[in-house]
Amino acid sequence: MGLKLKKSLRLSKRFAIWFLGGLISLGFLMTPARAQQKFSGTVYFDYTFYLSDNGPITTPPPDDPTFKNNFMQFRRVYFRYDNKVSDLVSFRLTLDGDTVKATDAGGKADNKFRPFLKHMYLQVSNLIPNAAIKVGMADTITFKQAEDRWGYRSVAKTLLDGYKDITGQDIDATSSDLGISLTGEIIPQVQYGVMLSSGEGYSKPEKDKYKKVSGQLQLIPLKGLSLVGYADYEKQDEGADAVTYKGDLFIEVIPNLTLGAEYFVYQNDKNLVEDERSDRSGFSIFGRYSLIPNKLNLFARFDRYEPDNLIDEDEISLVIAGLDWAPLDKSFKLQPNIWVYNYKDPLKKNDLIFNLTFLMSF
Repeated sequence: MGLKLKKSLRLSKRFAIWFLGGLISLGFLMTPARAQQKFSGTVYFDYTFYLSDNGPITTPPPDDPTFKNNFMQFRRVYFRYDNKVSDLVSFRLTLDGDTVKATDAGGKADNKFRPFLKHMYLQVSNLIPNAAIKVGMADTITFKQAEDRWGYRSVAKTLLDGYKDITGQDIDATSSDLGISLTGEIIPQVQYGVMLSSGEGYSKPEKDKYKKVSGQLQLIPLKGLSLVGYADYEKQDEGADAVTYKGDLFIEVIPNLTLGAEYFVYQNDKNLVEDERSDRSGFSIFGRYSLIPNKLNLFARFDRYEPDNLIDEDEISLVIAGLDWAPLDKSFKLQPNIWVYNYKDPLKKNDLIFNLTFLMSF
């Protein structure tokens, strides 16, 4: 009797597992979101050569015999999951990867390539006509318009995104932040975006009670011509504010040619030199041309950086130029590019750098 009961229980357990598995499988097959889930990934890999050895970047420090004038690096690795639950609701999760310079418990250097959270947001579309609401860790509206037109994040960040990398000066600009945003269009010729965010970006927790407010207005007077105005405001502490003003111009009139320009000024009451506020600014002009669509493109860019308007001869100019070639498929690209740094400071010589960039995506 006991054996029969045990056998019966085992059969019942198996049947329950099979039945539950069948329900789950059937549920996935019947759920519309199943067919609208997507995994994607992007990898930026560089082989870098210093072609000069007398500039501030490419000159070997006299006390560093291990200085590398050529090296390989994974600059970015993105892994993304998108789920369009319905025409109204969608979800995005993006993991990024970067080398974090740290030490372990024993004080030993630990520079492993580690993932971190870049996006995790819910998007509600058309709750407001012709608009999208994003809630969570979402992309900001600060320079997304310029980044989309530039199109070569694999080669170089846009002006505001890479400003601190080039100058060492912070302008409180980030590509993703924790908050809520609303983007949409009033009519096709008038589009807008507003965002309320922590102001810390995706890599830091919120440190104070103040929030950043951002706004953007895009006008399209003619097909292929866009004018974008942007501003943001964040209180730093009692008696200190920070604001950014930015203007963009995009021209996409000639087939296969995209031209763009952006200019900005960043003002922070906490950036003082002898009780006078120092402002940071810059402008960028760029273009890309498709010689063979999805196969071979040309791109070039000129940036001008003003890290401190109270300091003479601190401006930096940067020229970037290169090719974008898809030898086998558009998911794998070779992007050889050259960077030329020019410094207004007469004591600094030009830096000349060559990158062989590999872009892989799926």
